[in-house]
Amino acid sequence: MGRTEKHRGSRTHGRGKKAGRGAGKRGGRGNAGLHKHKFITTVKYDPAHFGRYGFKRPKRPSEKTLKTINVGQLEERLESFIKKGTAKRVGDGYEVDLSSAGIDKLLGSGKLQKSLQITVEGASQLAISKVESAGGKVVMIGKEAMEENTSEAE
Repeated sequence: MGRTEKHRGSRTHGRGKKAGRGAGKRGGRGNAGLHKHKFITTVKYDPAHFGRYGFKRPKRPSEKTLKTINVGQLEERLESFIKKGTAKRVGDGYEVDLSSAGIDKLLGSGKLQKSLQITVEGASQLAISKVESAGGKVVMIGKEAMEENTSEAE
């Protein structure tokens, strides 16, 4: 006769009142009762379990990221600028309006063979020198151009 058969007809099958029902013998499942019947254990072994500690750094508003293009990329993408209407052929060279194309700054990486007259908000010194050495010109508009004009006047 096995154990189960032996306990047939008894209410608890030899386990006592609560041991046979769910998680009764261990006082609930998981973290149940940490503020009630398991409170001493919480205080002793995990005192930092409840509450908030430290602080969360507030998010800083990010500065506007500049959209940039290099002079080498500009020459490669010249046809697409012409199709969009932000560039046009004028005589031997091209006129390119980068500010209307949504580009904020011209950078100097790459090679430039074509003569370009570029209108842009900002440009690096290397980009300006490369455009001028290829027979072009950079016209700066907006905030950065005003800062350079004021520094030259002083």
